Amino acid sequence: MSASEVRSGKHFMHGDHACAEGAIAADCTFFGGYPITPSTEIAEYLARRLPNTGGVFIQMEDELSSIASVLGASAAGSRAMTATSGPGFSLMMENLGLAIMLEIPCVLVNVMRAAPSTGLPTLPGQADVMQAKWGSHGDYQIVAYAPSSPQEMFDLTVRAFNVADRYRTPVIVLADEVVGHMVEKVIIPPEKEIERWERKRPKQKPGEDFEPYKVEDDDLVPPMAHAGEGYRIHFTGLTHDARGYPDMSAEAHHALVTRLSDKIERNAGEIIVVEEEWLDGAEIVVVSFGCTARSAKRAVREARQAGMPVGFLRLVSLWPFPERRIKEIAKKVDAFIVAEINLGQVSRELDRHVTQRVVGVNHAGGKMMSPEDIFRVIMEVGGRGNGHHRRR
Repeated sequence: MSASEVRSGKHFMHGDHACAEGAIAADCTFFGGYPITPSTEIAEYLARRLPNTGGVFIQMEDELSSIASVLGASAAGSRAMTATSGPGFSLMMENLGLAIMLEIPCVLVNVMRAAPSTGLPTLPGQADVMQAKWGSHGDYQIVAYAPSSPQEMFDLTVRAFNVADRYRTPVIVLADEVVGHMVEKVIIPPEKEIERWERKRPKQKPGEDFEPYKVEDDDLVPPMAHAGEGYRIHFTGLTHDARGYPDMSAEAHHALVTRLSDKIERNAGEIIVVEEEWLDGAEIVVVSFGCTARSAKRAVREARQAGMPVGFLRLVSLWPFPERRIKEIAKKVDAFIVAEINLGQVSRELDRHVTQRVVGVNHAGGKMMSPEDIFRVIMEVGGRGNGHHRRR
């Protein structure tokens, strides 16, 4: 990629467009997708930009074929992505599991809207959190990042490609309609300053003995040979051995599925990102993500100005869940408040890991959560108000 293909500088940019520019900056060379509100602008933007940067844009006939094309392009060596929203995300779940089983790196952007079903296509929701973790079948670990600004739509898309390549795994950018359609300043750095994590490649030359799923390092990530390079490789969604050939034994299945999960858990320290503010001396911590974190942070700031000992924790990465850090924080606080545009998905996950009181500030979707909604709950949990809220 030449420096001219990266639009370095300061921009006033739409969140979905920032995501698309992040993909280009990360050297994405293939997009296979199908339009769906509120992610359509990503596809529209890349349809114009990607062919001019040496990449390929294909509008597929549906979401199933979209993610299938992405897996094929990645297996052949491209950095590849797709973008969708709730209903399309549901259709992609089977092939998400295939990507995990084949260890094919790719990026799947889900710009969430109010759900279930068709729901409110043009209005926000954050109710795909658990689907991102458990939407496909079987045991596996997933990586998902939740941007809270157009700047992070750019930054986290770049990071998603890097994590996908380093750990041979699909990575989800779990955005929401507010952030996807927001327009703010986005700073795109010079191309030489954009970090690039490469795929681990075979030490053997094409034609030499090579086992495409043989683990050689402690990170549990096998080297990746690309289709068409001359290596003997075999792709199957069946349980397979180090050669990639089917092995129908329970022992092989346990070893493979355990490794696929362990490679994410073992490297969680490199993958997980959180934002922390005002935690020293905090008795209550407000936890949030995505667009709702913007309101939550303001509410926390106002509560602190009112004399409340409140801290703020933003989940930049939702999966793997930062349970270790949350348990450390829990040793010093009395309660957690979780603000999210759903009926308590992150609240329930956090509640699994702590003994402290967990209080949710929730609504099912269709509007941005206001700072006032969160502020009222902070004051009540702190003993200074009489508002009503959903309790855990």
